[in-house]
Amino acid sequence: MGLTARVLAIDAGNSKTDVAIVTTDGEVLATARGGGFRPPAVGLDTAMRELAAPVAQALAAAGVTSVTHVSACLANADFPVEEERLASALRARGWAETVTVRNDTFAILRAGVTVPRGVAVVCGAGINCVGMRPDGRTARFPALGRVSGDWGGGWGLVEEALWHASRAEDGRGAPTELSRTLPAHFGLPSTHALVEALHLERIPAPRRHELTPVLFATAAGGDAIARALVERQAEEVVAMAVVALTRLDLLDEETPVLLGGGVLAARHAQLNDRIEHMLAERAPKAVPRVVTARPVLGAALLGLDRLGAGQGAQRRLRGHYEG
Repeated sequence: MGLTARVLAIDAGNSKTDVAIVTTDGEVLATARGGGFRPPAVGLDTAMRELAAPVAQALAAAGVTSVTHVSACLANADFPVEEERLASALRARGWAETVTVRNDTFAILRAGVTVPRGVAVVCGAGINCVGMRPDGRTARFPALGRVSGDWGGGWGLVEEALWHASRAEDGRGAPTELSRTLPAHFGLPSTHALVEALHLERIPAPRRHELTPVLFATAAGGDAIARALVERQAEEVVAMAVVALTRLDLLDEETPVLLGGGVLAARHAQLNDRIEHMLAERAPKAVPRVVTARPVLGAALLGLDRLGAGQGAQRRLRGHYEG
């Protein structure tokens, strides 16, 4: 295939998009970054126009107008029908001869393994888990929030923390330091004042994410309710990982379990240590490891897998992103 067979790798999450043009020898010809990819919020046509900007920038920087294959790992690609709809929209752009669309969690998984085999749990704003084997088998969850059985992630943890803080302050619930530490982060005197500021949008909704580290700091300080929330998050991470390992018949084989996303990458001692302890009990052959590599690396590796590139190309690509 030579240097003319190229991959357009796209990792598009809710907050940012990374694009790379890669040869089958693993050389990165160009990269670009854009904003978030949010078809449910802005509509598919608008989301695709926004995605087209960093892609056009990368293609121009690489000196090409098209590639052989698009490997796109996209947020909000939660069901096969959504993957196909997004793949159709990408094919219509004429960027490549072939297109593969996967949920963006697969990018984190592939970025953390040398062969496409393992399980990844991502705990960032939300929570998700996927697994894959080299034969193409996968395991996944809808990951649509509580409606699909999920619990936690940064956004969910903050909601739970605010719930307990509010009830502690007005007397409906048990006392917790969260009723002091959460509002104090914004310089407010009470949880009531914080709830009012959030409701009236004096504090923009995205700033709620700032309260996730406050929850973990409160837990580290010994608060029982905060610690219970962190414990529950660890249980959810392990439950998803064990189910994925079981579905792929990997529970009895040494298998990497990659931990990604902002909450897990922060390596909060109580959370990550508890995850490792429970995995050792329920999946003794699992090998947990935090992944901090940029997910676009995983999207590019999946594209190289599709084009049959060798290990040398993969090492060269990893050297670019990890070296």
